[in-house]
Amino acid sequence: QVQLVESGGGLVQAGGSLRLSCAASGSIVSIITMAWYRQAPGKQREPVAVISSGGTTVYAASVKGRFTISRVDAMTVDLQMNSLKPEDTAVYFCHSRLSPAYNAGWEEYWGQGTQVTVSS
Repeated sequence: QVQLVESGGGLVQAGGSLRLSCAASGSIVSIITMAWYRQAPGKQREPVAVISSGGTTVYAASVKGRFTISRVDAMTVDLQMNSLKPEDTAVYFCHSRLSPAYNAGWEEYWGQGTQVTVSS
């Protein structure tokens, strides 16, 4: 089965930087989009950044100019987070829209999440 595994979370001081990585594995024919979402305690999960197969990127207004999503290789995307703020504290989830098999159509997958904590 397809798996998305996040890494790179941790504790960082406000103003600092952190780099998250999402690695996809399993039977994957093609990846249409890969994205990062986050969910803070008591809040809904929200999209942070999305990158398409063509390289187009979209960012949430709250992180624009501070975060950068990039494709490391065909199966991996990173999220470079700079100028971190306490309000960035959340569990960050990797998400992908992909085709897991030939003629399988498009499906969505989620990673387990990685905790990012930004201290004041």
